[in-house]
Amino acid sequence: MSVQVITIIVLAAVFLVATVLPVHMGALAFVAAFMVGAFVLGEGKDDIVAGFPGDLFVILVGVTYLFAMAKANGTVDWLVQAAVRLVRGKIALIPWMMFLVTALLTAVGAVVPAAVAIIAPVAMGFALRYRINPMLMGLLVINGASAGGFSPISIFGSIVNGVVTRNNLPGDPGMLFLSSFAFNLALSAVVFLLFGGRDLLRRNADPVTENQPQDGTDGTGSTDGTGGSGGTGGTGGSGGTGGAGGTAVIAPAATTVISLNKERLLTLTGLLVLAGGALFFGLDVGFTAITVAVVLSLVSPKGAKDAIGQIAWPTVLLICGIVTYVSLMERVGTIDFLGGKVATIGIPLLAGLLICLIGAAVSAFASTTGILGALIPLAVPFLLTGDIAAVALVIALSVSSSVVDSSPFSTSGALVVANSQETERDYVFRGLMRWGFSMIVIAPLLTWLIFLAPNWS
Repeated sequence: MSVQVITIIVLAAVFLVATVLPVHMGALAFVAAFMVGAFVLGEGKDDIVAGFPGDLFVILVGVTYLFAMAKANGTVDWLVQAAVRLVRGKIALIPWMMFLVTALLTAVGAVVPAAVAIIAPVAMGFALRYRINPMLMGLLVINGASAGGFSPISIFGSIVNGVVTRNNLPGDPGMLFLSSFAFNLALSAVVFLLFGGRDLLRRNADPVTENQPQDGTDGTGSTDGTGGSGGTGGTGGSGGTGGAGGTAVIAPAATTVISLNKERLLTLTGLLVLAGGALFFGLDVGFTAITVAVVLSLVSPKGAKDAIGQIAWPTVLLICGIVTYVSLMERVGTIDFLGGKVATIGIPLLAGLLICLIGAAVSAFASTTGILGALIPLAVPFLLTGDIAAVALVIALSVSSSVVDSSPFSTSGALVVANSQETERDYVFRGLMRWGFSMIVIAPLLTWLIFLAPNWS
């Protein structure tokens, strides 16, 4: 049995064991990386931890640290009230506002994880305050990032168009952007209907009092279904999941209008520094967030007292463990192994579908950027035959590899989980895992039907 096959079997075992037994998936993934690296590959510890996602660790820690402080000092509450005034109390527009703002950020050049890191904490605050299903809010933020991510001046768009040009393939940057935006917009409409959007259409919010419990509940009812939130087993463990249609939300008590004081003004300034530094100066989101948080803690120590404890440590362990193991798989050539098998298929249309499936499956755990740069060249041999339209396959592969960013093992999905309320985190994690894994199959099939099948010559 080849080492590539062994790594695939071990990954499947990690998911199976963590699903049926009360063991943390991230810790189990670290053990898998150690066992395979040390006893199958003969690697030392430096090689095994070489795939540890230090950049992702810093992003998750930094962003959740900063927004824990912003939540504690009332800045997030102030932002929530201001945003609801902008939409004139129409709660159903709030998730779409988050979609559009995130899409705009990525379309003008923001890295997708950076845009999600900026918007997700505020969006998930909206979800709690106005009893919006956190799955609805989180997915619209993630889909918005993917929708704008393939503009000609965006990171994803630049990478894909550059790979196409270097391999002398025909390209259409405008069509790539429009196709991705339209697909994510349609997907978000489905999300809106599935996760309580129709109920939101019937509700209006008073900017101050909407956070009071409605419909005679005590603030602990589910958002749009009948189930409560899961147990406290922790993200990636064996805690219970939410009900089929929604999640329990503890609505805050009624509050007065929140005004800007010195502490909140400083926090808002820090958030603007984070956004501006990431968007316009290319500063690392994680390090910038930690820097802002440390400065705020020096200026206002009281507001930072318990912030460290609010960092989503279980999520950090989960994501870092899984990504470390997937990096080992990439290092031993598992991804190239799968791509090579596909390239030998003699039916171009089927090969195109399998390339999209591989792109979606790997991107759900690893870097979408890396996958886009690696799989398009693998498809070059049968693209050059002319049996399948190159532009169509590039679009299908790009969309398939990006919409799975909703997986909680992808940076965007991890940020949404990390910024969810602690009582909802298990529900959101498992919901995103089900949704992201379903996209691994659904997205390639849909893009194959929409883009590839009509263009097969």
